[in-house]
Amino acid sequence: MQIFGVDIGGTGIKGAPVDLDRGEPAQERHKVLTPHPATPEGVAGGVAEVIRHFSWEGPIGVTFPGVVTHGVTRTAANVDKAWIGLDAAALLSESLGGRPVTVLNDADAAGVAEMTYGAGRGVPGTVLLLTLGTGIGSALFRDGRLVPNTELGHLELKGHDAETRASVKAKEDGDLSWERWARRLDKYLAHVEMLFSPDLLILGGGVSRKPEKFVPLLTNVRAQIVPAKLQNNAGIVGAAMAARDGLTR
Repeated sequence: MQIFGVDIGGTGIKGAPVDLDRGEPAQERHKVLTPHPATPEGVAGGVAEVIRHFSWEGPIGVTFPGVVTHGVTRTAANVDKAWIGLDAAALLSESLGGRPVTVLNDADAAGVAEMTYGAGRGVPGTVLLLTLGTGIGSALFRDGRLVPNTELGHLELKGHDAETRASVKAKEDGDLSWERWARRLDKYLAHVEMLFSPDLLILGGGVSRKPEKFVPLLTNVRAQIVPAKLQNNAGIVGAAMAARDGLTR
């Protein structure tokens, strides 16, 4: 079975049809830059461009970098504030000719995909996935059940929003070495572990392609730390899963 998944990020909008039997994109994903400012209309245009690339006509799942409840976007940390309180599912559906669209938090989508097909598959207890990119997204699971919209990247750490100190964007903006960035990330992970005591920490986002650069430097955490197996495709796969589940409800 194939369903289309789109992952909206702070820097890029990427998507592809997803083979849900295998849990991976059925074709090479297509990416466009996220417009700045990332207004609802501008982002909707980017989503439509990704979908036109594949001439896709069926249902679509879309991730959003913020809290989403019943298709309504409630926060907007790394996109335009016009998203707050918007019926994003309705907007995107309208911009795509009325096709069914399911919208969910980006890290939740990545987490569900990793728990089904990736590093969290079959793992009991408390599992926390963190997506490291423009910000820090989080997906918390207890015995495989998702606690949605946790947004742990916005925990306060030394007087700062944690993602402004420990995200990949913070590394790039500050021109930080892997060692210096890992020290910041280590402090953040220790804080999260103190609050939630996870059995497994999964680190996702594009940086999960280079775990050897930073994971061995993370020494402040008792929990097992592993990179996401689906890497930067996890959000696309999780979006497609949500669209499939939306059709069967």
